[in-house]
Amino acid sequence: MKKPIDEIFPNPPEDLDPHALIEERVPKHVAVIMDGNGRWAKKRLLNRLNGHKAGVEAVRELIRAANDVGVECLTIYSFSTENWKRPEEEVTGLMDLFAKTMLAEVDGLHEEHVVVCPMGDLSALPQDTQDAFMKAWEKTKDNDGMKLFVAVNYGSRKEICDAVNEIVMEAIEQHEETYTVPLVTEELLSKHLYVSGIPDPDLLIRTSGEMRLSNFLLWQIAYSEFYCTDTLWPDFDRYEFLRALLDYQSRNRRFGAVS
Repeated sequence: MKKPIDEIFPNPPEDLDPHALIEERVPKHVAVIMDGNGRWAKKRLLNRLNGHKAGVEAVRELIRAANDVGVECLTIYSFSTENWKRPEEEVTGLMDLFAKTMLAEVDGLHEEHVVVCPMGDLSALPQDTQDAFMKAWEKTKDNDGMKLFVAVNYGSRKEICDAVNEIVMEAIEQHEETYTVPLVTEELLSKHLYVSGIPDPDLLIRTSGEMRLSNFLLWQIAYSEFYCTDTLWPDFDRYEFLRALLDYQSRNRRFGAVS
């Protein structure tokens, strides 16, 4: 870990012992479905966009904590391909929030050596939002720290379809006369996903008590450990993250083998 454990978790609840966290067993890749912003706002008689703004603070807290404990890759589900069905005012507000947040946070992330990697179909986003994500990528791409994958306009089924189509198109371009599509193996398809060459998530966290995958990383989480909490996303702080890590470390990961 880059920092002393007491500095990372300075005021733990009585039922949590940060020193129980084993550095060698910190998951290399953590993926998070951040759910509950709307319900958090509703409980406080606020509009949904206020909930999303509060959720940004939780994202900031998570990134710092994950980076500090030595997570190598962190993937956060920010906006799905299905989220376009939400009210236009909410979607517009989210896109503006994404752009402003990226521009405001990129310098701090850069100082922490974090690599910001947008993941999804950015072409459908407003130009200002696209530009903000690409600026973050360009500024941080050569960093050597934690990789932060921001899944935006992301859908796993589309990702898999895009990967297969890319394999087919490459085969057509390389074999114009004979047109031979190669045998599609797990390795070949993995190379054509939006992001390749990184470990699959060890741990998938979902907040707000929901028990579904919501079209997120369907290929990559084949053997991920799941951790679900009733905590709404804006209330998910570094100590809730610590609970998830400790729970993960209590698991016996067998990958299909006999225990």
